[in-house]
Amino acid sequence: MDKSYAPADIEKRWYETWEKSAAFGPADHGTPYCIMLPPPNVTGSLHMGHAFQDTIMDVLTRYHRMRGDAALWQPGMDHAGIATQMVVERQLGEKGVSRHDLGREAFVQAVWDWKEESGGRIQNQMRRLGVSVDWEHDCFTMDEHLSDAVKKVFVDLYEDKLIYRGKRLVNWDPVLHTALSDLEVMSEEENGKLWHIRYPRTDGKGHVVVATTRPETLLGDTAVAVNPEDERYADLVGLELELPLTGRSIPVIADDYVDQEFGTGCVKITPAHDFNDYEIGKRHDLPVINVLNDDATLNDDTPQAYRGLDRFEARERVVADLEAAGLLEKIENHRMMVPRGDRSQAIVEPYLTDQWYVKIEPLAKPAIEAVETGRIRFVPENWNRTYFDWMHRIEDWCISRQLWWGHRIPAWYDPDGGIHVGTDEEDARNRSGLAPDIPLRQDEDVLDTWFSSALWPFTTLGWPERTGRLERFYPSSVLVTGFDIIFFWVARMIMLGLRFMEDVPFREVYIHGLIRDGHGQKMSKSKGNVLDPLDLIDGIDLESLVAKRTTGLMQPQMAPAIEKATRKEFPDGIPAYGCDALRFTFAALATTGRNIRFELGRIEGYRNFCNKLWNAARFVLMQTESHSVSIPEKRSIADRWIISRTHRMITEVQQHIDSYRMDLASQALYEFIWNEYCDWYLELSKPALLGGDEQARNATRYTLLQVLEVTLRTLHPFMPFITEEIWQRVKVPLGIDGDSIMMQPYPTPEGVDPEAEQAIDWLKQVLLGIRRIRSDLDLAPALELAVEFQGGGQSDQGYFELFKPALGSLARAHSFDWLGDEADTSKHAVALVGDLKVLIPLQGLVDVEAELARVGKQLSREEGLLKQSRAKMGNTRFVENAPPAVVKQEQERLATHEANVQSFRDQILQLESLGRT
Repeated sequence: MDKSYAPADIEKRWYETWEKSAAFGPADHGTPYCIMLPPPNVTGSLHMGHAFQDTIMDVLTRYHRMRGDAALWQPGMDHAGIATQMVVERQLGEKGVSRHDLGREAFVQAVWDWKEESGGRIQNQMRRLGVSVDWEHDCFTMDEHLSDAVKKVFVDLYEDKLIYRGKRLVNWDPVLHTALSDLEVMSEEENGKLWHIRYPRTDGKGHVVVATTRPETLLGDTAVAVNPEDERYADLVGLELELPLTGRSIPVIADDYVDQEFGTGCVKITPAHDFNDYEIGKRHDLPVINVLNDDATLNDDTPQAYRGLDRFEARERVVADLEAAGLLEKIENHRMMVPRGDRSQAIVEPYLTDQWYVKIEPLAKPAIEAVETGRIRFVPENWNRTYFDWMHRIEDWCISRQLWWGHRIPAWYDPDGGIHVGTDEEDARNRSGLAPDIPLRQDEDVLDTWFSSALWPFTTLGWPERTGRLERFYPSSVLVTGFDIIFFWVARMIMLGLRFMEDVPFREVYIHGLIRDGHGQKMSKSKGNVLDPLDLIDGIDLESLVAKRTTGLMQPQMAPAIEKATRKEFPDGIPAYGCDALRFTFAALATTGRNIRFELGRIEGYRNFCNKLWNAARFVLMQTESHSVSIPEKRSIADRWIISRTHRMITEVQQHIDSYRMDLASQALYEFIWNEYCDWYLELSKPALLGGDEQARNATRYTLLQVLEVTLRTLHPFMPFITEEIWQRVKVPLGIDGDSIMMQPYPTPEGVDPEAEQAIDWLKQVLLGIRRIRSDLDLAPALELAVEFQGGGQSDQGYFELFKPALGSLARAHSFDWLGDEADTSKHAVALVGDLKVLIPLQGLVDVEAELARVGKQLSREEGLLKQSRAKMGNTRFVENAPPAVVKQEQERLATHEANVQSFRDQILQLESLGRT
């Protein structure tokens, strides 16, 4: 083995080997185990959320593959209608060409061309992460067989009267010119204005003041509403008001929806441009007047002065005209929620238009029951409530989008406006009994991207054909996803899976948190805090990192601040940590929380963990490479101990993986490998390797190799590359057949050895006690000591005799003695192991004055830190206002300082006692 672990040298080589060997596909035998990859956008690149989620899925897939299951991890990509169309339109725009210049057919072909050249970058990035997906069956939501399935689902739902076309108010993106679902609209609080406008009474008896945040929409008002309980306006209900600037009059109505405390208590009602107003309009049979075009300019149903103006330009003109007419009472600053399209960032308008909808209630009921009855289990279970809350309030799903890229809606219109639905035009004619000479025009819209994604669990397996893969792997075993798409995707997959497969799409849904930066902030380009997983794997220099973070910002003025923060946080750039260290970091962070902080200190620690494992393997191979090893007839107590601890570790890891606690599984692996195998067992093996007989040496060599090999198999799902590289060398002296560790069986825990564990625990406590004394007194590690014992019981004396040959080298001791109970130990340093005292005589060993000065200086410093920490925790403003994580961190610091102060004081007392001789 190379002296140093170099991940870049092994990762590419092993991934190519695995992929060429077709090892990622499901075996022909074994219990089916299936995970569906949430299909990333074809426009996307691997981000931290993808890498985190893919790590979890790969751990599960490799684990079940090694356990003998027929493990299928189904990959694929989503065509991402809006996102992809935006990318290609932007590229065309740079050439001075619009999609309308090309026409629909040529534009769609341009998107396909882009997809072939640039799309799918994320797939190669996934390979860098070591994912073991079944690339041979990779899917794309616009593939022919998936597209045929989408058409069939649409037609079947339409014929079952579960899809309909209707004119309703929708979220409208005026930049993309398409409807958006509620889930595609992001609302955040922003600064705005509240305009108070006078609506004159038609009887000439004064006016009513109405407050609004969108004065331009008053041109479409059809009523003013008051609360029926509001005594201030009881006499107004039923009267008519003049609608400013329009020459129309509108009624005053009473409706319980009106909040008496908001504004003046009078609310303008614009049914065509507000969702709540639309419902009020239906209750009171009000006219619906649309005043906007699809690009948010004002249309011909508005007064001549405003036609063709952009909505915000019209707002300024309306406000100026109101002021000139004496109808503007006042303007107030106002904080309000502003809805924006998640892709274009344009302010979304409620807009009345014809769209296609899925009638959701008949689909939602069985989907609710599937979770209530336990056919689907959410992990953690608290996500059940979130699912139920949304499903019980769910509304019909708007599935049409005014785009060109996507699955075109399979509906055709005849000259009289009749609708004919079929998988193609011929099928539509046949279903409707239309003559061939009746001209038909296909609907221009495409389906919401989430419509095809909702069919992913069964269309990727071959549906509507009853393929062998579909019969074998549907339902899938588990869906691994973030909580942010429970509504977008999870609920819809459940509804349509039950409808078309008559079974749930998956048995379990593992919901994980979202990756944040080290400060708990969402990672975003605009904040300049994005980390690229590949930069963590390969490393990146500072200048390249700065350029990456400051290029292509939507707000270029943020670049200087982002550059400054980046240079401060990463003065030397980001070093190469390797894929395994990144994967293990993600696994260790996979707690049950909603937000997951990613700190570079964690990945640095796990890179050190890789080095530790590599160096341990080098030591083991160096001890065994020139010796043949065989299964020992008898093992030492240390050999028995490490085997017992190995089985305990395997049991623990399996339990945690099976319960989706990757954080606890990785912790169990880390503690066993670092502490028990590398730190303890390798040390305990040295006396046998150096001084035992040949039988003992063989037993220890075999145990070193055996435990390392089992550990590598247990660790493999988390760290595939380093485990494969080491295993290839370890398998040879053990005589193991097999081309790859990933095809080896996952270790099965056997019985434990409490006797050996208890004995080694005694030895460890004695050695730790001696090491603590060395540390406290600043004694050199190589200095040989006299070690004495006092008290304890018969078992302590038995363990002493058992380990006496090894204690000399392990404790760096030149002599041992067992003191009587009456012996004076006041001039000894003491460590307690139960009732046993481990004693180091200090006479002549320590320069008392020098040690008092050293420890006194440490005590003084620690007391100062303790004073600062107590003052901070005593500050009520800090405790009440600081983030909980910061307060907790300070509490931990306080406890540490208190313990350190007490320890230094105890050392001083002991030294002073020694100095009085």
